[in-house]
Order: sequence, then C-alpha cells, then structure tokens
Amino acid sequence: MRFDKDLVAASATPLVLGILAEGESYGYAILKRVTELSGGRMQWTDGMLYPLLHRLERLGLVVATWGTSEAGRRRKHYALTAAGRDALAERQEQWSVVADVLQQVWRSAQQAAQAPARPAVAEGWA
Repeated sequence: MRFDKDLVAASATPLVLGILAEGESYGYAILKRVTELSGGRMQWTDGMLYPLLHRLERLGLVVATWGTSEAGRRRKHYALTAAGRDALAERQEQWSVVADVLQQVWRSAQQAAQAPARPAVAEGWA
C-alpha cells in the first residue's frame, strides 16, 4: 500500500517520538519498528528518517549519542528528552482530536451512502 506523502510527513514526528518513548534506539531499529507496528504496510526509508531525526535533535526533542553494536559497528543512538516527552504528549492530544473527527466524518458519510435515495423533485412541481 502506498501512503500519501503528506500523511507520512504529518505522522512521522509523533511516530518517531512514540517509538523513542519506548526506549533509546538507532535508525535501522526505528525503521524496523515502524514496519513491525504497521504490519508491514508502512516501510520508511533512510532518506526520510535521518533528516527527521536530525531535525528533532536540533529542536531539542531527542539527544543522540554514539555507541557500538554487538558486532562492533559504531552507530548513533537516539533518546527522547524531557522536551520530547512534552512534544509527544501534545501530539497525542492533537492526533486524538483529528482521529475522532475523521471517525465522525467517515461514519456520517457511510450512513449517507447507505440511506435510501430520496426521489428527485422536479423543479416547479414542489
């Protein structure tokens, strides 16, 4: 399934902040977690994730430290800051409102689609 670019962009920050709220992580593990959480329906690329991580770091929402993997490779680990936790809480509230509104609109549209069609009234006859 392909996701609209705007939807991916809008959801990327709260997703990454939420994943980092689970604990510190590194880029490849974050990519795998997004794929896992979406049941394979969302697959992000390095080119999308790393600019976001760098932006979150510049904003003070995450902090990055260099570490070494079990295989001996150096990699950057990202962790949520206190400001990042606050930003996550704010984004959660915002997305809850958006999700609620979308559910209402979709429910209303579904009901309208299932309602029996009204007979057309010819102009001048009413």
